[in-house]
Amino acid sequence: MMKYLLLLAFLAVVWLLWSKRRLNGDADASPRQDAAPEKMVACAYCGVHLPESEGIAVEGQVYCCEAHRLAGGAKER
Repeated sequence: MMKYLLLLAFLAVVWLLWSKRRLNGDADASPRQDAAPEKMVACAYCGVHLPESEGIAVEGQVYCCEAHRLAGGAKER
């Protein structure tokens, strides 16, 4: 009979710890504010799409990297 009481007490402690941890985790998981969507642009050289803030803009053209910016002037379109 004593072993059943000890088992029940152990299970009760495990359940209390688990439920307390779960409640604390739910409080920390508050809805976060995602960043506003950013305009996507295409590289004038290769056409890959990238966020406007990551592009290199020169004379109205947007490039994905410095190499494409340099090559973009030489490429005839």
